[in-house]
Amino acid sequence: MKQTSFASAEFAGKKRQTRREKFLADMETVVPWARLEALIEPHYPKSGKVGRPPVGLSKMLRMYFLQQWYTLADEALEDALYDSQAMREFAGIDLSQQDVPDATTLLKFRRLLEEHELGAAILAEVNAHLTERGLLMRQGTVVDATIIAAPSSTKNSKGERDPEMHQTKKGNEWHFGMKMHTGVDADSGLVHSVVCTAANESDVAHAHELLHGQETTVGADSGYTGLHKREEITQAQREDKLRKDIKWNIAMKPGTVRGMAEGPVKALTQICERIKARVRARVEHPYHVIKNLFGYRKVSYRGLAKNAARAKVHAALANLYIARRRLAPVSVGASAA
Repeated sequence: MKQTSFASAEFAGKKRQTRREKFLADMETVVPWARLEALIEPHYPKSGKVGRPPVGLSKMLRMYFLQQWYTLADEALEDALYDSQAMREFAGIDLSQQDVPDATTLLKFRRLLEEHELGAAILAEVNAHLTERGLLMRQGTVVDATIIAAPSSTKNSKGERDPEMHQTKKGNEWHFGMKMHTGVDADSGLVHSVVCTAANESDVAHAHELLHGQETTVGADSGYTGLHKREEITQAQREDKLRKDIKWNIAMKPGTVRGMAEGPVKALTQICERIKARVRARVEHPYHVIKNLFGYRKVSYRGLAKNAARAKVHAALANLYIARRRLAPVSVGASAA
């Protein structure tokens, strides 16, 4: 039986539970740890006769998720684990028996996930878990994209910005970074597909990559006008990768609606557009969780591949957060990370 340290006993005996503790307790309950560890285990280094034994996979996966939830660099996470008893309890680290794994160990774990494309596999595994629980319906998809900023400064060792990122104009403002395209289940608001590109890539050009093929309806804003006529879509329908009877609920351009003559037709059109907008709004909830609660507003690495892997893990964790009350209706009550 594991002996409880004085620090852990004192921490457990305090009367007030912090928001961080509540959030981590909820995530401990809803994350399918066994499934995710089984997914990563074949690629994880085994203990050998020579050298220091690897840190346990369960501990490393929890540390990695802490890094995503709190948007911490490797060194910052190491410091945070020394500072926060709640984080150490979640990760299973007892300072009376072991030190916190250093930043290099976390770096190697993250590179292992990237090398074997396990970010996408984590999203797929989480979605399989949610589907089995009846939370991912797959009858309709809403597509959208959001910009994740990248450092635009050239004050670095190479004197240049990330060549895989790009600038684009949105409204009257210029943005530099990458674009995170997502396909979201129209019923539950859970993300099922993620594609990352440079920020200047057109939203509509990547919409076909966000459709899983089972949907009967597709919703999108006016930036996706003409989606159903694109060659990628019609080709997929000819090859039976997409249904031919999809109902395309694409928003009309606001200027087109405003330019209509006043009368019953315009009034009916406005009602239809409001109905479309209510369904389409579900795509914004995962973005709120990822960018506002988890703090993923700016990329942390150079290159699209590393940031895409992180974006897919964020989508998986956002799905679990959104579905937390339906996964654990009794114990879950956190409202923010």
